[in-house]
Amino acid sequence: MIKKKKTTKQIIAAVEAVLKEFEPMFTEHVGGAELVAVESDSIILRLVGNCQGCGMAGVHFGVEMEEKIKKRLPQIKEITYTY
Repeated sequence: MIKKKKTTKQIIAAVEAVLKEFEPMFTEHVGGAELVAVESDSIILRLVGNCQGCGMAGVHFGVEMEEKIKKRLPQIKEITYTY
């Protein structure tokens, strides 16, 4: 069975759901992330607040959040960050 790629609207909803899961941590650290752009196989997230330049951002975003996003959206191959 071939899985149909998600639409841009479905990708946005899935990424926003993952970001919502991380809201308690973002709130605690006075930071966050916003979805900036969606391509067919990549997304761009903007780090905001204290997440900009934080040494732990790579751990939270690079491991935990990216894993969750890619698990929900296997078509996403690349996640990049901007400030």
